Formats: sequence, C-alpha cells, structure tokens
Amino acid sequence: MKNKLTDRQEEILTFIKQFREENGYPPTLREIGKKFGISSTFGVKRHLDALVKKGYLNIESNASRGISFQKGVEEIQDEKFFRIQEDYGFYKIPVVGRVAAGIPILAEENIEGSVVIDSSFMKKSEDCFALKVKGDSMINAGIFENDLVIISNKREIVNGDIVVALLEDEATVKTYEIKNKSIRLLPQNNNYQPIDIKDVENFKLIGKVIGIVRWLN
Repeated sequence: MKNKLTDRQEEILTFIKQFREENGYPPTLREIGKKFGISSTFGVKRHLDALVKKGYLNIESNASRGISFQKGVEEIQDEKFFRIQEDYGFYKIPVVGRVAAGIPILAEENIEGSVVIDSSFMKKSEDCFALKVKGDSMINAGIFENDLVIISNKREIVNGDIVVALLEDEATVKTYEIKNKSIRLLPQNNNYQPIDIKDVENFKLIGKVIGIVRWLN
C-alpha cells in the first residue's frame, strides 16, 4: 500500500497524469509550477521528491521531462473515479460500466472513459459519475440507449426523480416512486412493467440522474 498523500501532492500527481494523457509526454517542473502557482522550480521539486520517496514517481535528473510513474500508480489513480476532476473550468467525470434501462444488467465497476462538462453546469462539491444506458425503458423521459446519464450521489432524491437504483447486484435507470412507504421503480415506456420493491435489504439508490449526454451520428 502506498503512503498517504497530502491534498497538494495528490493534485500534482493527477495533473501529471492528465498532462501526459493529453500531450503524450510529462510536464516540466516549470509547467507544474505554473499550474499550481509555485514560483520556483525548487518548490516544485520538493513536492516531486516527496512523491518519489512515497513510491509514486521516478525522476530522471538529467531530463527536462523525466517524470514517470512507479509501477501500479496509474491504476491507483484510476480507481478514484468518484472524484470530479476540475481542470481549466471543466469537470472530468468518469464513465463507469453500463447500466440497464430495460432489463437490469450488472453494472461493471470499471472505468470506460470520461466525459468533460463545463463547470457552470455543476456544483463544485458534487461527486458525480456517468453511466452508459442500455435499453429503451426510459425513452418517454428522453433517455435512449447509449446515452450517458450523469449521476449525483449527494443530491436529495424525492418522489418522481429519475434515479439509478441497485437491485441486488444489478443497476437500472427508472423513475422513483414512494407511496405509503412502498417503493416502485417506474419505466417510461408502456412496453415495460413497474418494479415493486419488496426486498428492501437488496435494494439501494445509487444516485439521482442530473444530466444526459448524447452524441448524434
């Protein structure tokens, strides 16, 4: 297990990873300093030296872009998919597995990519992730197969909200209804029947659908 990072060290590590993904090579010390408002390369090097000591980075002393990750570190970074990454006024939201909007299917706990949303559309404090929809049970609500639904697990869920719910190990997108303490998940397609929740121990609300992203071919 890696040593615990400070918030600034984690921010620098995330920036290095994102920079390399976008440019194909790691940033220089000056580029890191510019990003985080660190005036001297010595100040940047202090953070990098700490990351080397804690087992996250390797640094080649004679190369201006000689930063590389130690074995397994990028996998550790990718596991933190519930955190919204804010960069230059945008949120980078991870796309996690798939979710059914017809017959529920297993939502795989792996990251399939990410979607970038302008920060003006979201609250900074929210932890969000995206899921790809499979099925047509929500078409009357404007949610179609292969849409990406943006999920917040911090917003209050009330009667009539569109939610992602977990039934045992399977996830589904439906409209949430609660009456007289009885919970139903309602499809928005007449070809499907409502789901009555009888076993509440195997039922969990994952979060509220707060947005939809769609690409038109």
